[in-house]
Amino acid sequence: MTTDKVLMKGNEAFAEAAIRGGARLYFGYPITPQSEVPEYMSRELPKVGGCFIQAESELGAINMAYGAGAAGGSVFISSSSPGIALMQEGMSFLCSAEVPLLAMNVSRGGPGIGGIQPGQADYYQVTRGGGNGDYHIPVFAPASIQEAVDLLYEGTELAQTWRNPIMVFTDGMVGQMMEPVKLPDYKPVLKPSEIAAARNWACTGYTDRGGDKERRVVKSLRMQPEKLEEHVEKLFEKYARAEKELARWESENLKGAEVVFVSFGTTARICREAIEILASRGVKAGLIRPISLWPFPNKAFDEIDFGTTKAVISAELSMGQMITDVQLALNGRLPVFLAHRTGGMVPTSPEVAARAQAVLEGLK
Repeated sequence: MTTDKVLMKGNEAFAEAAIRGGARLYFGYPITPQSEVPEYMSRELPKVGGCFIQAESELGAINMAYGAGAAGGSVFISSSSPGIALMQEGMSFLCSAEVPLLAMNVSRGGPGIGGIQPGQADYYQVTRGGGNGDYHIPVFAPASIQEAVDLLYEGTELAQTWRNPIMVFTDGMVGQMMEPVKLPDYKPVLKPSEIAAARNWACTGYTDRGGDKERRVVKSLRMQPEKLEEHVEKLFEKYARAEKELARWESENLKGAEVVFVSFGTTARICREAIEILASRGVKAGLIRPISLWPFPNKAFDEIDFGTTKAVISAELSMGQMITDVQLALNGRLPVFLAHRTGGMVPTSPEVAARAQAVLEGLK
């Protein structure tokens, strides 16, 4: 990790972090509010021996990523909401074939083409998946550019470890803002000649290891139902491990809190200011910030002070999608309310504080 901080725009910092984390192949298509990512990659990736290709569409990009990943390449892709929607079929293929991929969604308002302002209404899309079949993708939601840098830097290795796509989900506000960040050191990268031995599943053709020749096949097609069932159950053994090992969150001010916000990304930053406003009015509020959206950090909710907390508020830039997971995690232990804006609108901290006060007043 470098000791000096550098002022960077979010999207450019994301791209630099992916490069430093070992990504050497990028396939993408420009779409607001993440177009600076492919622009930066097109300029910087060749400098470290990598390859940038602007695909003809997001459909082309995800399938290029599938092919390159199946050959053992360290691949990074990025897009924004409608573009990620187009990639969902490919995501299902990648999960089934157990092909690693680091992906990023710098999300905007929807549905449909929507607008170009920040949104979080892709929560269902990234946590439930829009592709067919039974699969999961670990999803991480940074609340700052620095946290996004750290997650992306880790992401390529996570994808290879779990042999699965890894998604970093942020919103257009984080992508377009500027903050000082500490950039990590460059990770060592495999040479093409080292891939076959290091990634013994990769489709690099015939290999000769100690005289033992092995043909490798990467596929998602399994015509025999019993073989497909066996494969899916094996995948879900991996996902069960991921649920235990990858759940991450931050908790603040839960002891003695009257109300607890649950929020991620930009909205969590707004909630922190709302907590300060409420404190000035004599109301103690806490915050649970999920960092992993899948697996959702259910254990975080056991930390709530059930002796003092009267309500939980899910604060979102959507009509309420994460609230479903909040309700499941609480399992009826507390009432759950929603504080939200959508369509690219962002609430102010006084608005969120006022919502919390209204909820508490309504419970009296």
